[in-house]
Amino acid sequence: MHLLASCPTDALKHTPSPNFDAMENLPPVRMASLVGLGFSLFFLVFLFLSTNLVRRHDIAYNEYVESPPPPPTTRHDSFQAPKVNVWDDLRPEEADQVYGFLAKEWADLDITSTPRHASDNFIYTIENLQPNKTDTLPYLWNGGNGTEPQRWAKAVLSRGGNGISHYSYYAVGPLPVSPDTRVLPLMYPFNSGRNYVVNNVPDFAMTLEFTNSLAESIADITTKLLGAKFNRENPGDPDSLLAFPRTMWNETGHMFGWVQLFRPGGNSGANSILPQGIYARIDAADNSNSDIGSGASWKVGEWFYNGVLYESLEEFRAAIQEPGFLKTPPNLDGAWTDTEDFGASPDGRELPPPISIQPLGPRYKLDKKEKYVSWFGFEFYFASTLATGVSVYDVRFKGERVLYELSLQEAMTHYAGDDPMASGQAFPDSFFGMGTNAFELVPGYDCPGYADYLDSSLHRLGKTERLPNNICLFEFTSDHLLSRHTTQTSVTVSRNTFLTLRSVSTVGNYDYTIDYVFYLDGAIEVKVRASGYVFGAFYARNSHRNEDEYGHRVHDALSSSLHDHVISFKADLDIAGTANDMIRLAVEPMTQSYPWDQPEFKQRNTMHLLEYPVEQETGLNWPANSGEFYIVYSSDQKNAWGERKGYRIVSGTGIGNTPHLTVLNSTVLKNSAHWAEKDLWVVRRKDTEPRGADPLNSIDPTNPLVDFTKIANEEPLLHRHRDKDNETWASSDSGVDDYDGDLVVYFNVGSHHIPHSGDIPNTLMHTSASSVMLIPHNFANRDPSRESVQGVRLQLKHKRDGGGIPGMPDGGGGGEDSSDELSEEELRLRERNRKGEGRRRDHHKLQTGANYFGTPYREGVNLPLEALEPRQEEKYRSGSHRVTDLSINGSAAGMWYT
Repeated sequence: MHLLASCPTDALKHTPSPNFDAMENLPPVRMASLVGLGFSLFFLVFLFLSTNLVRRHDIAYNEYVESPPPPPTTRHDSFQAPKVNVWDDLRPEEADQVYGFLAKEWADLDITSTPRHASDNFIYTIENLQPNKTDTLPYLWNGGNGTEPQRWAKAVLSRGGNGISHYSYYAVGPLPVSPDTRVLPLMYPFNSGRNYVVNNVPDFAMTLEFTNSLAESIADITTKLLGAKFNRENPGDPDSLLAFPRTMWNETGHMFGWVQLFRPGGNSGANSILPQGIYARIDAADNSNSDIGSGASWKVGEWFYNGVLYESLEEFRAAIQEPGFLKTPPNLDGAWTDTEDFGASPDGRELPPPISIQPLGPRYKLDKKEKYVSWFGFEFYFASTLATGVSVYDVRFKGERVLYELSLQEAMTHYAGDDPMASGQAFPDSFFGMGTNAFELVPGYDCPGYADYLDSSLHRLGKTERLPNNICLFEFTSDHLLSRHTTQTSVTVSRNTFLTLRSVSTVGNYDYTIDYVFYLDGAIEVKVRASGYVFGAFYARNSHRNEDEYGHRVHDALSSSLHDHVISFKADLDIAGTANDMIRLAVEPMTQSYPWDQPEFKQRNTMHLLEYPVEQETGLNWPANSGEFYIVYSSDQKNAWGERKGYRIVSGTGIGNTPHLTVLNSTVLKNSAHWAEKDLWVVRRKDTEPRGADPLNSIDPTNPLVDFTKIANEEPLLHRHRDKDNETWASSDSGVDDYDGDLVVYFNVGSHHIPHSGDIPNTLMHTSASSVMLIPHNFANRDPSRESVQGVRLQLKHKRDGGGIPGMPDGGGGGEDSSDELSEEELRLRERNRKGEGRRRDHHKLQTGANYFGTPYREGVNLPLEALEPRQEEKYRSGSHRVTDLSINGSAAGMWYT
């Protein structure tokens, strides 16, 4: 049955209510080494704060019948997906049913939808539990007769009390709610053997109270050294300081961390580039103390300032009074942090820039209800989840299967530095929600004004929240061609038009633009661009400190912070079916003797191709000199030329090869992000391994819910497959098990980011872009884009004696060009037919001038101003975003108390 098909037998038993007694008596290992909680606390605060359109040429136009596409509304309204989108999120009525059902099932827990204290029990979120692939494929590919997989919900329960707080996953289904519906611990997606994590700092409000009181207690110091102090009455005061904690646990369960001061109050988006150089260490008892999450047992220990570590506040205060005490300059706000300049007017700024338009409506088809798209041979579904945002499913090209799933898994940033804060920071962003924080797109800027904009929703704390216009779909024509060729008598150019599905996730100081791009030849690109404020470090300007070891000085008292962005995606490739193989096709030098070279060359230095099968689960890095091609082939399907159908995985466009994590054996991430240690991985696909990471990994990185090393654990990828040529069953190994060849590739995009002066105030997207492309490799019999691409061939006038094409009649003779002569294409077609190649078909006769393939614009178009510059004050629907919410009240896992 559905999601539970691969669960242990015990997990299938009906469980009226969860056994929390057992959870409250968990062994000490439950939170040993809770290294990651600190960056959750620290980073969460930033979530709170913070005309002439057509030019005619003097060339002849072909005659053709114009067939303009129907209006956009007709094109979309009449289009329907062939199947229900089984990956789409719960509808509001489904979510309400699940909330009502759980309220009854868990009546003894006194569930509330308005939690106001750390001990309150509440359902944090619910969403669709993605169906198992083994249940979904028969529905998609069984000749239309397969059964739709059962629909289940995934619920995250937060339970407090007795000084211990848990976050637990549960499965609720089948839906709609009926007498058969039940709630079960959701176990099968996690290789940790449990469905929960323990949150040792559940009372985020108390944490902030502690750090705020700490900042208040040193007002004399901050006033003397920084010229500012914490303002409890108005935390948004632009002259106020902010105090942020970064806490962690060591191996023995001892909690400690550091608090750093920032400015200029809670209303600024530039907090992350305004660190101040004062740091305080906080310590707590071991994790057996029930007050550890409330701040009651916290103590202030060492202080760090200007490269000196002081044992206590008293020692720090005394040092400040000493003659010759070296005071560092404060890092002050100013116009340098502004992201826009409304007053500058360089030459050209008085005119609006060029833009893209779509005067005749979209050429793609979209079923908005089912989130299903069709465009020039591509067909796919898409859906959004809270943790990872938009994913695409069941991708087909020209009717053949390419991908079952293409989805973000985790977006992680790991820092380095020479101060107590920067040296220990890492942020797994799915914890905060790449989908939860995918906010409304700005029409005409984030996406073209003509794009289709779609909403997503999330269900938490008993309510459904609509996120308006946060996904866009549009077709765009690049500034470079798809192909071109020039001969003596013609020039042929083909426009490069592609389809993009886009969203933007704002996680604290960074905005991530995430694109899924589809090209006319069947290629697919995943591209991520980052912008926003870098997370800077304080620059003390002391000659004895080697501060350029971790970045560059970028302002008076600001240093950039070296960090890695590593963003993981899952590609469940189904190249012409689920049975696939991966190979490394290497381009290698060689020395070879050829008989036709004798006697002049006894040996020739050359190169050749060598194929290396990937025979077990493994991680790979991009090869030096791009000397290997990573290709996923169909095990049994070939093209017309007898070559295996495949797709190549390529480090795509951007600022360089996509990276993996530089840090070895990260003391912050522990076991929570081993996927970041290689550029890409190939593993067996399993229903019990739907994801390579989990959002709650960051709460217990030592014992994460999903440990990637248990996914990529060197299982063999050899499998039995059918040999199409001899219709027999073949196997490359007699001891092969029941593995069916269904493999998954995890790949990373991102960058080794060394921020420089050009990153101030914001990192620019064109210098931070990174992508991976999936490119057809012998997948078709020829270039598939030829059927769909738009372009023109200019047939040039020429004299015969000017150099004709070899082989043509009178190729070397003289005389003027004649419009009655056969075209090159007609001659080639006649020769092919004479040889019996192909079938006779009507063919366009080339003529001197412009010969269009596809439909060009023949007349000017009239556009409303709205098509050129959308009215943002009318189009943009959001009143405010949670990322700038000033209500300092939440918990370490991103709960929002009302």
